[in-house]
Amino acid sequence: MHDQAIAFTTPPAAPRWKRWLLFSPLARIVIFVLLFMALSFASGALLRPLGWLGKDAPATLHALAQFLMRAVPALLAYLLLVRFVERRAVTELAPRKLLPDGALGTLAGLLLFSAIVGVLYLLGSYHVTGTNPDAPWVPALLMVGLGAGIGEEIICRGVLFRIVEEGLGSWWALVISALFFGAAHIANPGATLWSSAAIAIEAGLLFGMIYHLTRSLPLCMGLHAAWNFAQGTIYGIPVSGTPADGWLVSTRSGPDWLSGGVFGAEASVVALGLCSLCTLGLLVLALRRGSLVPFRPRARREQALAPR
Repeated sequence: MHDQAIAFTTPPAAPRWKRWLLFSPLARIVIFVLLFMALSFASGALLRPLGWLGKDAPATLHALAQFLMRAVPALLAYLLLVRFVERRAVTELAPRKLLPDGALGTLAGLLLFSAIVGVLYLLGSYHVTGTNPDAPWVPALLMVGLGAGIGEEIICRGVLFRIVEEGLGSWWALVISALFFGAAHIANPGATLWSSAAIAIEAGLLFGMIYHLTRSLPLCMGLHAAWNFAQGTIYGIPVSGTPADGWLVSTRSGPDWLSGGVFGAEASVVALGLCSLCTLGLLVLALRRGSLVPFRPRARREQALAPR
């Protein structure tokens, strides 16, 4: 069954130079990075003259610019990679999946983070001190919600997890994409080695398993965006170290390993534990389905998948 998970295989008639410089996993990752950097530079060049990226820009316009910078270059670079290098249909971003899978992911993200906050509340760590119905939710939705959810999921799951899985198998794809996801947050305000490790385990592994089982980027995007939005805008908890202005004005008490400290609840053992349980459940399901792609030399895998 695991062979069905491979979205791309090198064309059997491809010359040797194309196999290494165009179709190999490393080559496709490098091509994506170059496209992403070029499109990010172009986006910045278009938006800066408008003044939207400046600190003095209106909050909504600044947030819109940040959304465009985070989501659009990654999305366009991915579509170009799939269309002109892999030359296949973008099944993981199929239009028919966008709304239903995005909505399902959003619901899952809201429920999962609400469960984390609920446990913190029952343990006496999370406290609501007031409400703020005027919290600026639109900028938060655009930047830390949709911008991060779309951009980071394309990079970490659509490119890194998927392509590494095609080259090295599911286990290496999980480890490498999770480590990259955690390391990408190390420069955030209040970040520590513990917070990055927690994000790698609780979110990197969980999102990787969700993508592995569903082959749906909208599902991962919806969960990621809803997780961030719920954490900051609904519950008033810092999002990966970024201070939040939420509808609920809250504080957290107790040791940092429980509350998450200044980094937010993502660095809490509660988030780590609940997400790890979800990941374990998905892993058991994958093992029962036999969907995990084993590690074996890429040449042998492509020979096995080639039409006969």
